[in-house]
Amino acid sequence: MRTDLLHPAGVRITGIRIADDPTALAGVLPGLLADHGFAVLPDQPLDDDEFLAFLKGFGDLTFTAGEEHLEGHPDLNVISNVGRWGTDAPPRSSFHVDTSYVAQPPAYTALRAVTVPAQGGATQFTDQYHAADTLPDDLRSRVEGRTITHVVTGVDPVEGESSADHPVLRPHPLTGRTALFLTTPARCAAVSGLDPEESEELVRLLFEHSTAPDNVVSHRWAPDDLVIWDNAAVMHRGDHDGVVGDRVMHRGMVRAHPTAG
Repeated sequence: MRTDLLHPAGVRITGIRIADDPTALAGVLPGLLADHGFAVLPDQPLDDDEFLAFLKGFGDLTFTAGEEHLEGHPDLNVISNVGRWGTDAPPRSSFHVDTSYVAQPPAYTALRAVTVPAQGGATQFTDQYHAADTLPDDLRSRVEGRTITHVVTGVDPVEGESSADHPVLRPHPLTGRTALFLTTPARCAAVSGLDPEESEELVRLLFEHSTAPDNVVSHRWAPDDLVIWDNAAVMHRGDHDGVVGDRVMHRGMVRAHPTAG
């Protein structure tokens, strides 16, 4: 196995074939993700059963209530632009953390490439450790000890949770390293101890700081790519600008970090 560091976050892992041993990385990948946020595993031709076996090597799976299951695979869903192109604009994605509006957000999210567009369609990541480490002093003093109320948008949570409070400066469950934990501003309903106007302004500043160009790395998809990330360390988004062709991914999520219960 070879591991190459990306910048400002991420690792690229080669020299291993997941289809031959879906759990081969179960002992090492959580630590790599805790340190580097996300991992790209190129040249991994997998079917959905093999993809699920890979995910289950890290723990129990979870699913976002209200989203549509992949037929025959209730733990997976489809991320796709097929059928979503309107007359005015393509689908859009803001940097976010998956299902952060629950008390225990998913530890890991993974995508396997099913159909890769001829142009565009990258997945982008922000390094939330670096965002925390580089907070200006005035912003750090404003967020110390505060929480953000994360709320659901875009899906009906049915009988599930729809709101949760998380520390703005959140220790990673495995390492204790501090990350700036937020999501797209539309899902950040309030900051503890602040009125609505102050909350909105602070979230805007934190989000702008996190998504500054020098804190973003893009992964351009290739056929058979497998990408997995740690939701406690990065935000992510799909870049839909200038996409040519179909973009279809299958997504699965792991409930908890290995030592987080």
